[in-house]
Amino acid sequence: MTIDETTGEKIRQGNPVRHYSSAGSRLFDIGNAVFLLALGAITVLPLLYVLAGSFAGEAEIASRPFFLWPEKVVTDTYDFIFGTDTFVRALLTTIAVTAVGTVVQVALTLTMAYPLSRNRLPGRTLVLNLVIFTLVFSGGMIPTYLVVRDLGLLDSYWALILPLAINPFYLIIVKTFFQALPDALEEAARIDGANDLNVFLRIVLPLSKPIIATFSLFYAVGIWNDYMSPLLYIADSDKWTLQVLVRQLTAPNADSANVLDTLSGTAFPEQGVKFAVVVIATLPILLVYPFLQKHFAKGVLIGSVKE
Repeated sequence: MTIDETTGEKIRQGNPVRHYSSAGSRLFDIGNAVFLLALGAITVLPLLYVLAGSFAGEAEIASRPFFLWPEKVVTDTYDFIFGTDTFVRALLTTIAVTAVGTVVQVALTLTMAYPLSRNRLPGRTLVLNLVIFTLVFSGGMIPTYLVVRDLGLLDSYWALILPLAINPFYLIIVKTFFQALPDALEEAARIDGANDLNVFLRIVLPLSKPIIATFSLFYAVGIWNDYMSPLLYIADSDKWTLQVLVRQLTAPNADSANVLDTLSGTAFPEQGVKFAVVVIATLPILLVYPFLQKHFAKGVLIGSVKE
């Protein structure tokens, strides 16, 4: 009960307005939820099956067409593959190439995006037009291979990093983010005697942590999952990355025992090995993502909209 200040009359407060949804709206919500749950199940269940199969024995995998929990949890498959030099070498190679490649690609993207975000850069418009041109047209597989060959990068790990060192789409987003930073920060730093390098290292980069984390994840996922580059440029099997090894092991009619250079007389869990290598090839990215998730959405949104 309240009192109107102008008339002095008592006003009874009514109940809060309730919004009633129609039967059609409720039916749509239920159908939408069912559809999303089904879509999620289609995505998650195969992953759970592969994970369960990697901890199951060969007899159980052969006898049960689908299961989400093994009858008996065994780690024989993981003990086997981590005991082979081929798999361990491929895993370490992939980790090293991903780590170095991510640092190189993020560094090159940042150092190119920052000058392009400054209007005073001579030839800025021409360079930006060339970058945008590469979004629409590319040389293709054969010209790229010829460039890599003529640079002497075949059978080199740099062939997996340098040809894709700067993604033009990522570059434009990072440039837009740098342009959105207040000009007053740079002007204040210059008054204190800072040059372009000091402004970039001490002012711009500390403010760019969300977008650096975001595109570090993008570049790392791209390098980790890259299958075509090592397939095209790496002929030496000792330099195989994990994705090429997974392809060789899971290909139809693949001689998995020969691929892993197993010892004669060793019991080879063929199906379990296929499941295990897929799990190990997928798991690292899934583990890294939660640590960068807080920066992920913020970095993409803040760099995709120019104020």
